[in-house]
Amino acid sequence: MQFGGVGLLSTEMLAAARLPAERPQHSPYLVRTSQEFPLSYQLLLIDDTNISRIFQALNILQADAIDLNLGCPAPLVRRAGGGSSLMDDPERVRRIVMSARKNTTLPLTAKIRLGENLDQEKLCNFCRMLAGEGIEMLTVHARLRAEPFARPPRWAWVGKVKNWVDIPVVANGAIDSAASARRCLDESGADGLMIGRAAAHSPWVFATIAREIYGVGIAAPDICLPRLYQDFLIALLQRFQPDRRLGRLKEFTHYFAKNYFFGHHLATKVQASGSIEEAWRQAVAFFAENDPEGSRRLGEPFAFRSAAEDYNTRNPELETFL
Repeated sequence: MQFGGVGLLSTEMLAAARLPAERPQHSPYLVRTSQEFPLSYQLLLIDDTNISRIFQALNILQADAIDLNLGCPAPLVRRAGGGSSLMDDPERVRRIVMSARKNTTLPLTAKIRLGENLDQEKLCNFCRMLAGEGIEMLTVHARLRAEPFARPPRWAWVGKVKNWVDIPVVANGAIDSAASARRCLDESGADGLMIGRAAAHSPWVFATIAREIYGVGIAAPDICLPRLYQDFLIALLQRFQPDRRLGRLKEFTHYFAKNYFFGHHLATKVQASGSIEEAWRQAVAFFAENDPEGSRRLGEPFAFRSAAEDYNTRNPELETFL
């Protein structure tokens, strides 16, 4: 967020059925600060059961928009009847969208993939159904269900979707720089861009795209990788329960480490760490060896207090939403 350029934030995919019982003070998926605005809550739904209670919970959480995930290809999600499997049951999706639309006045959006195979008629009918039932914006991950991230996206198919519906269409998939953003927009004519994995690898990418593609008056990002990593660590300490911090740091490091030629050494050492303190020591040592200029700019690295002392007791940034 510190770099700017973000128009709309999204949560991770949330198991919608659990939301009414979730405790935002403790759930790692619902931690939110006042800076994270506007924030869309992305839902994993398998049917229209209990949508009223689910959406009441979203109101309590002060959601700014609601997104229905109809594109997740993960086998576990598909076996449960959610994600991309829903594209094979358009009538069930219709019932979900109709019920969702009846239970909220918030912006209602959806995210899809291109389907199991390139079936233009099936995809067109599905997208038009979504728009007809009240979906107000559609994000299209430009790959088929079984295609891996390594496969180049089919951005031209996002353009097909845009021609079929009269709602904004957002492109997603392999957008990680101003250059890829420009190519995507040229091929798809999309109304906007959604960025996922690159947000962890290079969070300044939003500001870069906003400046270079959309002409937004944002200062060129000042990038100091060790400082960025330290800021993420401190944010974890302030916002997450102790048992959730190390796992989140390891997830982040998997992507962040790719900024370095020998980043796999950082990722491996953090992954092997048994505590967040150990992980930070490993990171500081890595930066000293591989990024001396960044270490110099960082200055004295963050020092942990006693192991028994907690950090996230009363963070005023969180109070707005707890």
